[in-house]
Amino acid sequence: MTPALRLALVLTAGLLTGAAQAQMTDATAIVEAANKASYYAGDDGRSAARMMIVDGDGNRQRRQFTLLRQDVADGGDQRYLVVFSRPADIRGTVFRVEKHVGESDDRWLYLPALDLVKRIAAGDKRTSFVGSHFYYEDISGRGVGEDRHALIETTDDAYIIESTPRDPAAVAFARYRTRIDRDTLLPMRTEYEREDGEVYRRMEITEVETIDGYPTGTETRMTDLDSGGYTVTQFRYSEYDIGLPADIFSERSLRNPPREWLRRN
Repeated sequence: MTPALRLALVLTAGLLTGAAQAQMTDATAIVEAANKASYYAGDDGRSAARMMIVDGDGNRQRRQFTLLRQDVADGGDQRYLVVFSRPADIRGTVFRVEKHVGESDDRWLYLPALDLVKRIAAGDKRTSFVGSHFYYEDISGRGVGEDRHALIETTDDAYIIESTPRDPAAVAFARYRTRIDRDTLLPMRTEYEREDGEVYRRMEITEVETIDGYPTGTETRMTDLDSGGYTVTQFRYSEYDIGLPADIFSERSLRNPPREWLRRN
């Protein structure tokens, strides 16, 4: 990225931040803005991630992977490739997503120990992502149109949105509430509730950095309040607008990941 382009991005981010500070009143527009801030920074991106999985008894597992993402359309369809490097027993596992706005996403998982490509059915998108407390759906995001959204409260620094599923039979939660930062538009905390109002699952962004002009959640925590277990994911060396080619997000990359794009230049 040239110095001039980097400066332009920083200035644009400043203008966007100023716009975000102006009060918004439409709940769906706020959720769309938060979705864009979370999943659409730049035209593409790369992050190295470390995941710590802690169960209710305090037992720990570690995962390490690189995430590649490319936008087909800004705020629209996307492509994802997640390639695991550690620990040894899951090294070479690859997760691929073709995200379709308004339709079911296509997801595949390659298991190197079995040399097997597994198609993840739409009904399985809310199952555990490689043994963590995150779901497959959490990685690429839930469609804005899958829920009805209401603005419950506006504070000096946040919007509080309550979302209810349009198809309750397809999910385990009755509703969820999200606290969206008014400056960055990042969803800083999301709490999932059962019908009786009990919160049983919580996702939080615990660290934020501005990278290439984009506010970025660099540490997230997902907590299972029933078991007391949680997963913390740290994103390092994040970069945007690196020029990822479309052909690396292919079926071929499940068995032969694009090594040249998995490391920093």
